[in-house]
Amino acid sequence: MAIDMNVFRGFIEQIKMLPQMAQPTDCPDGERINRAKAVFAAKLDARKAVQLESCVHCGMCAEACQFYIQTGDPELTPIHKLDLLKRYYRREKAPWRIVHRLTEPEITQADLEATQPLVYESCTECGRCGLACPMGIDIASMVNVTRQALAEAGLIPAGLRAVEQEQGSRGTVFGVGPDQLRQAVEDLRTKGYEVPLDKERADILVLSSTIDILLFKDALEATVKVMNHLGVDWTIHSCAFEGANFGLLSGYESVQKSASERITNEAIRLGASLVIVPECGHAYPALRWEGANEHGEALPFEVMALSEYLGREVMAGRLKLQPVSKNRSVTYHDPCKVGRHGGVFDEPRAVLDALGVDLREMPSHGAVNFCCGGGAGLFVMEKAEPMRNAAFDLKRTQAESTGADSVVTACGSCRVNLMAGADRTQWQTPIESLVELVGANLK
Repeated sequence: MAIDMNVFRGFIEQIKMLPQMAQPTDCPDGERINRAKAVFAAKLDARKAVQLESCVHCGMCAEACQFYIQTGDPELTPIHKLDLLKRYYRREKAPWRIVHRLTEPEITQADLEATQPLVYESCTECGRCGLACPMGIDIASMVNVTRQALAEAGLIPAGLRAVEQEQGSRGTVFGVGPDQLRQAVEDLRTKGYEVPLDKERADILVLSSTIDILLFKDALEATVKVMNHLGVDWTIHSCAFEGANFGLLSGYESVQKSASERITNEAIRLGASLVIVPECGHAYPALRWEGANEHGEALPFEVMALSEYLGREVMAGRLKLQPVSKNRSVTYHDPCKVGRHGGVFDEPRAVLDALGVDLREMPSHGAVNFCCGGGAGLFVMEKAEPMRNAAFDLKRTQAESTGADSVVTACGSCRVNLMAGADRTQWQTPIESLVELVGANLK
């Protein structure tokens, strides 16, 4: 099903209005530094300390970063984004901290403000830099710690802050909550689909996302078709359906925890053995790993990305698909959080193989795939537009080199950013959803 571009452009315009909707923070200027330091103190463990000491200044992280590659700006060198955290470590935690205090200046509010664009608007936490680092420094995780510090200091960019505040206060995202989900379900039922909403017990809890309800309704429809086709015991729940977690993206941990626990507690109540997150890249780590941290113990259920689930069902022989055509060529964009962070590479390719399409890999794919540029909340940050555009231009070059008819992905945020870039540059190559291809070709 083709996306109505007028609806899509309206959504993009809605995103541009977000800064005007953000409420002022409650953090006075005099408290910002202390609050940021408190987060650093709580999050800086021995492993991170060793990594902060390990940098050999080789520059390989820069050569791995799409933003540095596209701009050549040394300020965007990934390891440079950890300077604030490293300065805190050297002054407060390092063995030679007494000596470091003679040369390392105290952190100021100006330092916090200067770090904001580096860790928010110029970093998607894609993890490509950490993969390239010969010392194994997990830069992305420490960028997230810095985001958490700035969040507590009231320095979340306005557009991202608006969505985080909405999810934290009302439990909705872009105005989408239980009522909008119920309406979406009713719309599907009028088409003849059986949609098990709010069951009391179920083996599988399926999550959705605001983007699927507002924009990519065919992805939600395809998910319903697949689950019913497999004949499994599943449900979608109006009180715990939103996979997106803007607390994780913003660094505001209280909102991250409330969004995560809403899903975790409902899955436990249902007795679910599996929770499937939608085509939403960051929803995967938000629940699969961070969910256990926020819950305080291992989750008593498995978490899978939708693309992961589809691939496993195909490989097990339970999900059977009609081949499309070998004359149809596609290239696959691996969402960073699902692929590089989660290791889900074989499963979506097994699906594409079962669909019988001609898969043409980009020069950088799989673990070294380039980010779309919109991850980690950049697609809702007004000042991140130049970075998003730069990343898209690189991605477009990679995709065009394959000569593929379309780009397939399994992340709504990636799809939004790629579609926005295509609309901006009048690029005619379609951006498709993996689950939609599956839903349209069930045997």
